[in-house]
Amino acid sequence: MTLPQLNIYRHDRGTRALITLAGEIDPVTAPQVRTVLERCLDDGITTIDVDLTTVGRCDSSGLRVFLDTSRHAAEARASLRLHHPSPQTARLLADTGSDRVLLTWRR
Repeated sequence: MTLPQLNIYRHDRGTRALITLAGEIDPVTAPQVRTVLERCLDDGITTIDVDLTTVGRCDSSGLRVFLDTSRHAAEARASLRLHHPSPQTARLLADTGSDRVLLTWRR
């Protein structure tokens, strides 16, 4: 059995961070995503953009991380937005109504 792999890249520019994720977001990798997003808020980042272009799959554990972090960001007067989700992830967001909170655009 192989473990899911997720690569996380963070690029800051002032108070804005671009987080690029590559791989799968599931119960094994979601804590890594939570850590990097929460660290952005701890570092004073006010705009967090998450690029999902190369995320093949995101399950409910990943969705929970994004929703929790979005709530924490709002409490800190910051924002978190997801960009370029796969069709599967876009469906998950739409089916749960989370697209209105997390996406900068809707299909």
